[in-house]
Amino acid sequence: MKVLVVGGGGREHAIARALSFNKETTIFSVMAKRNPGIAAAAEEILLEQETNVPAVLRFAKARCIDYAVIGPEAPLEAGIVDRLEEEGIACMGPAVAAARLETDKAFCREMMETYSITGCPRYRIAHTASDAESFIRGYEGDLAIKPIGLTGGKGVRIMGEHLDRDGAIAYVRSLRGNVVLEERLIGEEFTLQAFVDGKHLVPMPLVQDHKRAFEGDQGPNTGGMGSYSMPDHSLPFVSRQDAEQAFAILKDAVAAMEKAGFPYRGILYGQFMNTAKGPMVIEFNARFGDPEAMNVLSLLESDFLTIIEKTIAGTLSTADVRFSNRATVCKYLVPEGYPDNPLSGEELGIRENPEAIMYYSNVEEREGRLFTQMSRSLAFVGVADSLEEAEKIAEDAASSVSGRVRHRRDIGTARLLEQRIAHMQELR
Repeated sequence: MKVLVVGGGGREHAIARALSFNKETTIFSVMAKRNPGIAAAAEEILLEQETNVPAVLRFAKARCIDYAVIGPEAPLEAGIVDRLEEEGIACMGPAVAAARLETDKAFCREMMETYSITGCPRYRIAHTASDAESFIRGYEGDLAIKPIGLTGGKGVRIMGEHLDRDGAIAYVRSLRGNVVLEERLIGEEFTLQAFVDGKHLVPMPLVQDHKRAFEGDQGPNTGGMGSYSMPDHSLPFVSRQDAEQAFAILKDAVAAMEKAGFPYRGILYGQFMNTAKGPMVIEFNARFGDPEAMNVLSLLESDFLTIIEKTIAGTLSTADVRFSNRATVCKYLVPEGYPDNPLSGEELGIRENPEAIMYYSNVEEREGRLFTQMSRSLAFVGVADSLEEAEKIAEDAASSVSGRVRHRRDIGTARLLEQRIAHMQELR
């Protein structure tokens, strides 16, 4: 089988690695910049913007691609699934109308309200700056300010944390409206991802990502500095009832999309805030998370190609998906100055054969040497029987890299986990 992986980040390297275990799979890739890990796994690559749908389509047709796996959100919004499937190339990813669960935050909230889906915060959609400003001035409490469209996970601002009221007004003016204003949710975030074949959902292990740039959850939001998962596939501050409720929300969202005429197929990512009253939906994503894909795919024991085939055929069941009962810790290395002023072109020195799994992200390879670019460079995932050992493996590998990069040493540590547990106990 010929499988096309669209995208060139750490998430897509994890996808390519998972596919590579099936020796009957031939991997092809389209990515804007050459990812050394994906290139090593692929039969052929095309260096092209993933949103250039005609170029991707020509490449796929010329290579007689059987299936495509869409990594990032931008090509989903550009309609890549619709065009590929029109030409007979089945995709692991939703059509453009269904991808609006992620690409249009206003659509998402209105859909949740229309179909009475649990976990929807109080919100207000504002299409003009004056409407948003008026609402902010009259609102008592803190707000999450979310641009309606895609922002790469970096567009949300919190009034009461990042901004005061005047700063919030200035921010919506800079966006000229087109925002969703939501009540600020207090709790602990967690991610639940699921494979979706249109009707059936199969959940993946719970993961907690760390968006803040610096240790102790300080600094600006990033695309994600790292993440961890536990051996029992849950999290100690998420009860069984919480996890079941989160999964029920994902199932209700898929059912609602079908009723609305937008059947959903691919990966559905739910980012939840576990509050005093239970899980609330921060957002849905229409693809694997990055870094969360590296956690779950590093644990996948089932054949990924079979999962893709059954997802596309609408015959997916829990028997098709099996994850190892081990812990994972993912730590991203980023250039100094990231995310605001990242240092590009700095050489990295990497120790040979680290125990951790290494995933390449935004790096440039020149004559066998690696150099930083403008975003996250590479990630190490430790996999072990306990979180403590997984963290040690990831930290040992990340700390061994030389060059002008940094990482969050606290991700996956017992101290940080205990803080999460204590916070949840305090809320409840």
